[in-house]
Amino acid sequence: MHSFDIATLAVRAGYDQTQEQENSEAIFPTSSFRYKSAAQAAARFNGEEKGNVYSRFTNPTVRAFENRLALMEGGEACVGTASGMSAILSTFMALCESGDHVVCSQSVFGTTKVLFNKYLSKFGLEVTFVSQTDVAEWGDAIQPNTKAFFLETPSNPLTEVADLSTISALAKANNCLLIVDNCFCTPILQRPLEQGADIIIHSATKFLDGQGRGIGGAVVGSNELVDEHVRGFMRTAGPSMSPFNAWIF
Repeated sequence: MHSFDIATLAVRAGYDQTQEQENSEAIFPTSSFRYKSAAQAAARFNGEEKGNVYSRFTNPTVRAFENRLALMEGGEACVGTASGMSAILSTFMALCESGDHVVCSQSVFGTTKVLFNKYLSKFGLEVTFVSQTDVAEWGDAIQPNTKAFFLETPSNPLTEVADLSTISALAKANNCLLIVDNCFCTPILQRPLEQGADIIIHSATKFLDGQGRGIGGAVVGSNELVDEHVRGFMRTAGPSMSPFNAWIF
């Protein structure tokens, strides 16, 4: 699918047609799934056999959304979440630990600041806020324990634009992850992974939906970061995207 134009990916990628041979994506509003036997159920639940287990973390409709967005962004993996804020929470809970430090744009969505200052700080995560557009401030804020840079470009709501390539080079030179919120541009206008970002976050509520119908979020990146870490947190903590909202998106 990587050889197709992004417009084709946007309407066709990442979905496996069912035995009903439907033309549009099916929706699976189910909490759980049936199995051919107790042995198959046991194999699914302990990871010996691939397949659907429980819609908190395996649902065909959500998986279609995840696969399509990953292909459009040029990432290996995607995790759908209940909201953009839960995508941010899942990412930092999965990838950071007590004592880590994050350099964050001061132009991020206001609730993101509350998440860092009021809640994640309770678990020992340190955050320094810097100018979105002054790269020197990013460099000055780096500490020996800095784990990641986080920004959204254009920012919400002031639409400040960051120099992604330069900030990415700075992050890599200091062994830091670069996490970029791409909810305003979407992969149609901007693909941060191509500019050196490690993880992309979306509030799917914004322009992935585009019509104000549903709330959701997403995290896109490598298999190692997203599938092995962020998905594990989402599976355990449960900030899952609903099948209906995934179908809308």
